[in-house]
Order: sequence, then structure tokens, then C-alpha cells
Amino acid sequence: MTLNEQSVLAITAAVAADMPTVQRELETLVRIPGIAFPGFPEVDVDRARDETVRILRDAGFTEVRVLPIDGGSDAVLAEIAGPVGSPTVLLYAHFDVQPAGDEQAWQSPPFEPTVRDGRLYGRGAADDKSGVVIHAGVLRALLAAGDGVPPCTIRVIVEGDEESGGSLETIVAAHRDELAADAIVVADVGNLRIGEPTFTTALRGLAEVFVEIRTLEQQVHSGLFGGPAPDALMALITTLASLRDTNGDTVVEGLSGFDWDGPEYPADLYRDLAGVVDEQPLIGTGAVSSRLFSRPVANVIGIDAPRVEGSINAVIPFARAKVSLRVPPGVDPTQAQVVLIAHLERAVPWGVHAEITGGAVGRGVRVSTNGPAYEAARRAMKRAYERDAQEIGSGGSIPLIDELRSELPDAEILLFGAQDPAARIHAPNESVDLAELQRAVLAEALFIAEFASDS
Repeated sequence: MTLNEQSVLAITAAVAADMPTVQRELETLVRIPGIAFPGFPEVDVDRARDETVRILRDAGFTEVRVLPIDGGSDAVLAEIAGPVGSPTVLLYAHFDVQPAGDEQAWQSPPFEPTVRDGRLYGRGAADDKSGVVIHAGVLRALLAAGDGVPPCTIRVIVEGDEESGGSLETIVAAHRDELAADAIVVADVGNLRIGEPTFTTALRGLAEVFVEIRTLEQQVHSGLFGGPAPDALMALITTLASLRDTNGDTVVEGLSGFDWDGPEYPADLYRDLAGVVDEQPLIGTGAVSSRLFSRPVANVIGIDAPRVEGSINAVIPFARAKVSLRVPPGVDPTQAQVVLIAHLERAVPWGVHAEITGGAVGRGVRVSTNGPAYEAARRAMKRAYERDAQEIGSGGSIPLIDELRSELPDAEILLFGAQDPAARIHAPNESVDLAELQRAVLAEALFIAEFASDS
């Protein structure tokens, strides 16, 4: 049974009227640099947690509490009960953010929300403080349109350290009853293009590896000793170069993926959104969708070595790198990490000794899209965006999803939100399109109402 037109109009009007509050709450969150990485102030993560609690309480959730996690940052759990016999929907977001990086690369301060050309700029504006305010705005709209009564039971779980590896999955089993739901909405993704409704149906997993090479007690003169003296940086470069072939494809023996069987990701759109320099070819072989969604890719995301500025003529005694491996859905990330370590160990040149160790891992997922929640969500997306929704994969990772799927196997998992490709998540000048944010609130609100009306 589809939602009646009167209800649709009431929800649509309520969302539109509430957007100034949604924007104000997002700006408040963006001002808090809640970075859960080691070395950053924990007090700011706590401030982001407390503001999330306030936002959810003010939105109308009747139960809001903090979930402490040993060895990790606190999460926030909220709930409001719906009519007896109605379904339960669980909504996910995270309030922690990536570090700002090079602040000189930002056009406006990363933790000072700034609106330019219809976009709100600031670290976390899209990833994923937008998800927090979407969920709050959804409840306010549903309560306004439903005379103070939600159409079903709505639960929200907001993670506090997703960007630094995530610890929420460690307590899912212990809080299974509090997280149980018929459908789970993960608002930590976005549309293929602005205004084009999109479900993300696959995510790659993640495996991190650290490579350390020490060859000398200290730097020595490159003229007097260069040659026989093993150069740690050159050894590291040679080791890392083994990860890609001449086409740019990742080549790790024992690790493979598959060809993506969904819609193709347009190469011109990818080039534009990634900011690929003119005349620079895309690397790798096969369809862009396969390279993005369903094949492994290894990237070197950090190197410890002397800076060019101020460098001296010396043989480098120590160098270190962090390798991030994106793992295709269906591949065990722990086994992929083992395979990657073995590959790197074989690639270390000249008999040099290297310490190669594993870091964080996260499993990729591919979700089923043929259940009643997806039927309701497709109707909601079409009403909110006035066009049919499409399905794509994502090269990103959300490790929690696999744990939710394991502990709540009967729940349908839907991934949609406001992080359009121009949002530049994890990069300087992150932003969210405010019109897209409104459509994301409307789509989620209509989905919950549609899903409840079907039950």
C-alpha cells in the first residue's frame, strides 16, 4: 500500500519548514573538531557526542543515551516508540570526522561552516554530520505531519570513531535487542550525481599494512658512502612499486576481484569529480565501475621520509609507509591482509630486512535489494527526487555494516544519504549541497512513512 498524497504533502511541507533548523544544527556540529585519531583532543570528540545527544533529544527522541565502548569512543543510541505492531527502523550515522589536513588548502577554515553557492563547507559537513542532522530532521518532520506520533518505532545509532577504524562493531552483539530492526538506513553515502537518487548496494572492505625499513644506524654522506650503503628509502620505494603493474592495476598474488555487473560509472564524470589533470589518463584496465567497486586496489597513503625542503646529501637510514588495500566485496579482509604482507615481504629488495605488520581491517558487503523495505524506499526516492533510483557500488568501506548484517540477518540494509561526489569527503573543502541535504531528509522521511504504511 503506497502512502496517500495528503501524507506526502504534509511530510514534504514539514521537511521544507524545518531546513533552517537542520542547517543550524549541522553548522553547530561542524564547529566541533571531533577527531577520534590518536594525538587529537578527546575532549572535542566528547563535545561532538554531547551535541549529538542534544540534537536527538531536541528532535523528539524519548530515549537518548550514551553507549560507552572499552578502547573506543562513545556511541549515542536514541529511540522513539511507534504504534503497537508497527515495524522498527534503525538509522545510522557517525559524528567523528577526519583531520582537516593542510588547512592552507581550504578556501575557508575547516571548522568554521561557510555557505558558498548553495553548499555548506566544513570538515564533516557531509561525512557524516549530515547523517546526524538528517535523522533528527526526519523525526521532526514525521512528528509534525503525524500529530506528534511517529509512524513506526525509530532507533538511531551514532558512532564516535568510524573514521579512525571504528569500535562500535565490538558491542553490536551485546546490544542486539536495542539495535534490532526490520530495516536499517545508513546515511553515510550519497548519490551518483546531485539530484539523481542512488542506492549504494556494495562496499569494498579495507586492510591496512605498515612497512618499516631500517638499514643504517644514522644518515651518512651520499658521496662518501652512497653505493654499497643500503638506502632505506630506495628499498621502500622498490617494495611499494611492486603493488602495481605497468597498466596501473593492483597485482597481489592470491588476491582478485570480479567484474561489476551493475550500471557503468561514467568515465567523464569520474574524471571531473576526481579532478584528474587534463591529458592525464586513468590508470588500470577494465570498466571504471569494476576498478572502483569490485576489484582490489592498493594505495600508499603515507610515507615517513625526509622532506625535500631542507634535505641533505645523505643516504637515508630509515623509511616507513602505510598501505591501504581496498578489498572487493566477498573477500575476507584478514586473509587479504595476510596475502598483502606476504607479497610485500617477497618484494623487499637486496636482502634488506623490513618489518611489515598489519593494521585495521574491515569487511566489504553487498546487500540484497529485493525486499519490502527497498520497495518502499524506491517509492520514497521517486517522490523526493521525481525520478527512479539507481543502484551503484562504492569503493569506500563501512566495517560496521557486516557486523549488523551478521547480528541482524533479517534486517534489510539501505545505504543512501547526502554525500554527493562533489562533497570532497576526507579532502580539503569538504561540503554538502543544501538542496541535496533537504532531498535526503525528505527521502528518508518518506521511506519510513511508506515502510510503515506497508506493514
